[in-house]
This record gives sequence, C-alpha cells and structure tokens, in this order.
Amino acid sequence: MTKMQEIQKKSDAELVDLVKEARKTIQTERFKDKFSRKAGIIREAKKDIARALTELSARRRNVESK
Repeated sequence: MTKMQEIQKKSDAELVDLVKEARKTIQTERFKDKFSRKAGIIREAKKDIARALTELSARRRNVESK
C-alpha cells in the first residue's frame, strides 16, 4: 500500500505509471482461477489507483485555478 505522503512526492509521470501498474495487477488477479486470486491484492491496488488519481486531479485543479 502506498501512503498519500509518498504519492504527493511523486511526479505526474510516476503517478500515471503507478495507475497503469495497479490496473495491470487487478487484471491479472481477476483472471486467476477462483482459488488462487487474492482479494486483498485487488483491494489495495484499487486504493492505490484512487489515491493516485485523486492527487493527479488535485494537481490539475491547482494549475487551472492559477
């Protein structure tokens, strides 16, 4: 799990890469068979995506308001 403070330190490109990797993780976990997939991994990846997208949108709003 990535904490919000760590996410705020990353650049926009790193955040986009984080979102891509987390989405890829979710996809690979979902396509595993029912007994080997881990719900915790999917849940944490979703949280990482939400945190990264929240930070990206906050940065965009900040730039637009200036």
